[in-house]
Amino acid sequence: MRLMGLQSVAPRPNTSRTHPRHKVYPYLLRGLTPRRSGQVYSADITYVRVGRGFAYLVAVIDWYSRQVLS
Repeated sequence: MRLMGLQSVAPRPNTSRTHPRHKVYPYLLRGLTPRRSGQVYSADITYVRVGRGFAYLVAVIDWYSRQVLS
């Protein structure tokens, strides 16, 4: 996908297809609305190209306040 003429240089793994022998766990937060800060957190990790290598970028987000904590 191209956005503003930019395209990733990293390989694109196919993470959406499940392996038939791997267990599928239920999504435990379906229908849950966070009622207070600190009740539900999420995290994301990615890497960005820096010079000749890559640097990891990690974000931790509080779902209630929608603030990036770290």
